[in-house]
Formats: sequence, C-alpha cells, structure tokens
Amino acid sequence: MTLPRRAVLGGAVAAASLPLAHARAQAAKIRIGVLNDQSGPYRNTGGVTSVACVKQAVQEFGAHGFEVDVITADHQNKPDIGAGIARQWYDTGGVDMIIDVPTSSVGLAVGAVAKAKDKAYVNVGAATADLTGKQCAPCIVHWSYDTYMLAKSTGAATVKSGGTTWYFLTADYVFGHQLQRDTTAFIEAAGGKVLGASRYPFPGTTDFSAFLLQAQASGAKVLGLANAGNDTVNSIKQAKEFGLSARIAAMLMFITDVHALGLHTAQGLTLTESFYWDLNDRTRAFTRRILPKTPNNWPNMIHAGCYAGTLHFLKAVADLGVAEAKKSGAGIVSRMKAMPTDDDCFGRAHVREDGLLIVPSYLFQVKTPAESKGPWDYYKTAQVTPADEAWRPLHEGGCYFIKS
Repeated sequence: MTLPRRAVLGGAVAAASLPLAHARAQAAKIRIGVLNDQSGPYRNTGGVTSVACVKQAVQEFGAHGFEVDVITADHQNKPDIGAGIARQWYDTGGVDMIIDVPTSSVGLAVGAVAKAKDKAYVNVGAATADLTGKQCAPCIVHWSYDTYMLAKSTGAATVKSGGTTWYFLTADYVFGHQLQRDTTAFIEAAGGKVLGASRYPFPGTTDFSAFLLQAQASGAKVLGLANAGNDTVNSIKQAKEFGLSARIAAMLMFITDVHALGLHTAQGLTLTESFYWDLNDRTRAFTRRILPKTPNNWPNMIHAGCYAGTLHFLKAVADLGVAEAKKSGAGIVSRMKAMPTDDDCFGRAHVREDGLLIVPSYLFQVKTPAESKGPWDYYKTAQVTPADEAWRPLHEGGCYFIKS
C-alpha cells in the first residue's frame, strides 16, 4: 500500500514529537505549599509577603534540572483547617514541602500530618518550641525563632534592667501558654517574679481594657505580652491610651508591628528578632530585591525565614536529586541538616539535629522619631545573643530521636 506524501510527513512529525511530549510530561517537578494566615491577625507578619519571599527564593534558585511550583492557602488560624489542607496537599496535591504555618496550634497540627506521611515541613511562622522538642519529627525544620529564644533574649534582659515583677497578657492557646511558660522560667532564674496573668480568647479579641486594668491593679513593673500580630499592636495602643504605668515587654513583635504602631507609640520598646533588614550589606541586598514585590510591608524574620528556608530546601533537592528528594521527608530534611545554610538573610548557619536553625538572636530597641533617618529605620541593637547560646540546649527539648 502506498501512502500519500502528506500522510507520511505528518506521521513523521507526530513520531518525532512523541519523545519531546513525553519528556515534558515527565519533567521533574517540586511543589511547595505556603500555608499561613492571609486574612486574620497574622496577615502582615506572614501572609502574602511570605508567599512573595518563597517565590523570590524560587526565582533566585533558577534552573537546576527541575521545575518548582508554589501554591498557597489560608489556614484561618484553625488547626483542623490547616491539617486538612496539609493532608490534601500531601496526598493528592503533589506538594513536597509545606512552609510558614504561623499559629502554634496550627503549626503543631500540620507537623503531625507531615510526620505521619513522612513529608518535608519547614515551619517559620509558629513560635512553639515543641516543634523541635516533644512534638519533633525527622521531617520537620524550624526556622527563625521559637518561644525559648524569645524568652531568653527579651525576658532575661528586661529583668536585668530592673523589670523584676511581671504581669502577663496571654493569648489563650498553645503559643501564648508556652511563651509565658518559657519567659517565666527566665524571669525567675534572674531573680524576678510573676504576679499574675490574664488569658484572653484567641482569635477574635480586640478590646483588652479589662485585662489591662487587672495588670495595672497588680502593681507589676512589667506588662509581658505573650501574643503577636494585630493583638500585640492593639494591646500596646490600648495600654498607652490608658496610661498604663508598667513597662511593656513585647515578647513577640515584628518590624511590621512597629510600623503599624508608628514610632511615636512604639519608641523605646524592646523586642527580639533574628533578622533585620538593615543589619548588614547582605540583609540590605535581600531587602532591595524583595521590596518591589512588597513595597508596603518590609520583611521581618518570618518573611526572611520563608525565603531562606525555601532556598535551602531547593539546594538540598538539587544535591540529593528530585527522585530521591520526593521519596521521604525525613530523607530530604536529613540532607538539609548535612548541608550548611548560606543566604542573604541569615548568613552562614546550620540546621541542628533536632531540626532547629541555629543563628544569633538580636535584642532591638525601637528608635525615637528623631533617631529614625528614613523609611522603616526603626531598630537599634541593644544586645546580641550568639548562635550557640540563643537556643534551648539540644538535649533539653525532649525530642525522641535525639540520643543523650
């Protein structure tokens, strides 16, 4: 049988295209899921700016023989919603690593899903130290900060400077409880005393007046804020309006919160972060690159951690190979621990055996309006805690796979 010339050519073209089409269909791909609060009290401390920082890391990582997709979702600060999204992403969404996940109750719920499914999980937004302690897993990395680091830096320094009696205003969920617990330990170790505490419902509380009156009545020298995000901003504003005499110790506060307050209100406050945009040439370089995408929300340590954590994960994938990286969350995290980190936000560092990134912590004091020389020029360094002193000792966390 003789075929027409057009049919022969058409068949040849189709046959020639099959390997290319097959190659495209089988192209190696890594998918990253950014799970955080995009509509509630933590939308500015993480939110869409965290997403932009993850995408910035992907862009800068470039082509290494595999594609990278980024998807996002809002967990609404609800553990069941966060765990449900994580389960769907890992099971049917093709997600290889979940990152960010503020709100400690949600962060721990997602950690349990990641552990059960042996999938990589880089938490940045949640503060709970249990992620590398009692609820650790070989597939979990914790970046940027935790309750122990915050308590040691801000709490201990406040007592040493005369803040010997405390009253806590505490968000009533696992993060607030742990931050109050860890700070109390450092207060008492330094010779201070906690006179009382008020726990308020989270999320949803906007009026802190009754709690602030209780703090005033206690006679404490320090009001310790074991909260974050908009709750911190609102409680500080209301404390200033009431003329609260106690010194305010914001146990978890970000530069985005300082911006929301304004320097007139925030001046003199002390807080701890592991990143500040104006620390050095590398942090300034990163900030210049990300600002065109987030011009009204300059990066804090959560945003920086989302960038750096994503970059290090992708480096480990390239080193291990996509096929191997996708087999096991514990496997890819093991490679992340074996490789030193190096990025413009935190410099050279390492991920410890329990999954904790080990970097210095910085106690900052908020500048006065007269001291600030430009946009977001808000911090001056009061104290630096070296990396090997800033974090809970490895064998004190209770992580099950850390052998003494």
